[in-house]
Amino acid sequence: MNPILKYLKNVFATKRVLGDDPTLTGLVKADALLQDMFASDKFPGLAITVLKEGKTIFQKGYGYTDIDKKHYVDPKNSIFRIASVSKPIAATALAHMVQEGVISLDESFYTYLPNYPKKKWDFTIRQLASHTAGIRVYKGKEFALNKPFGIKDSLSILENDPLVFKPGTEYLYNSFDWVMISAAMQEASGIPFEEYVQKTVLNPLGMQKTFCPERHLDTDLRGAGTDVNDIATSKEQNQVTTFYTRGVTGFRKAVPVDNFYKLAGGGYLSTSEDVAKFGKAFLDRKVDIDDAVLNQFLTAQQVNGNSTYYGLGWQVSEDAKGRKFFGHVGSGIGGYSNFFVYPKEQLVFSILVNSTDPKIQEDLDVVIDSFFDEVDS
Repeated sequence: MNPILKYLKNVFATKRVLGDDPTLTGLVKADALLQDMFASDKFPGLAITVLKEGKTIFQKGYGYTDIDKKHYVDPKNSIFRIASVSKPIAATALAHMVQEGVISLDESFYTYLPNYPKKKWDFTIRQLASHTAGIRVYKGKEFALNKPFGIKDSLSILENDPLVFKPGTEYLYNSFDWVMISAAMQEASGIPFEEYVQKTVLNPLGMQKTFCPERHLDTDLRGAGTDVNDIATSKEQNQVTTFYTRGVTGFRKAVPVDNFYKLAGGGYLSTSEDVAKFGKAFLDRKVDIDDAVLNQFLTAQQVNGNSTYYGLGWQVSEDAKGRKFFGHVGSGIGGYSNFFVYPKEQLVFSILVNSTDPKIQEDLDVVIDSFFDEVDS
């Protein structure tokens, strides 16, 4: 969107919620916006964590993890579907694998899965990671698939479909790219994708409340260091939210889905605090990846001389006021997420909602922008 138009939309969104009250700024303004959004039934539940220079400057829950039971959101413990915010997590694991020499970004996908049906053109891991490989988007009900696929098995969903363009000539965002990458990572390393991510990303960064999809949650809690006898207690403390979709009369429970097969592209569950912790690790340079490797992931790719505003598993762009960030927006069945890291301002934003796209991004943009009042004052 044109930056001027985006800025004006933000201004109008602010006026719609707050009117012309000039006294509301910074954290107070953000809180007022979010309270008004919940009161206006714009989401069932929302958790937000904001860090500045590594310290939490704002953390709060709004609404419910479960509407019927009236369980309130806790940003430290309420577990949401983070949708495509899973991609930066998967990308960080891929960067580790690249650094270890286990997989090469510029190697053909067929090097790792030689039996995958051949397409008209070859394509690389880098092209998959940057959404320039020509892999198609979801068809029909695939967005809400509820089948217990393994990662490799799930490639059957699209294995007979042609590429939609010659790799490297266009950009087409989709989650299948990262399903394919995770399959290649498993084959290259001989380690299940989720175990490799746990070992190289989640454990080292202390992300103890980031899990695989629900059917794996008990196993995840054990893997995170929880004694088997304490699993019930841990699940109660780390409350998995109920997932909703907006209907004509309000929010209703979302259709059941099984997101394990697309773990890398949109399957993880987490808390807003854990996602913020992930962003903090990049600002604190606690991610044990060489700059030469990491910079490839956090640099926007070019297609035909034009920026895609996307790196390798990361959105790499700027907001309406020209402030540079990297991160990701996520949208899936029963979950919506914003994850942004602003290096210059040393800000990390993590916002999770337990609803299929509630159409509140313009409002969230205003919420995020209000925190810069604190930075600039």
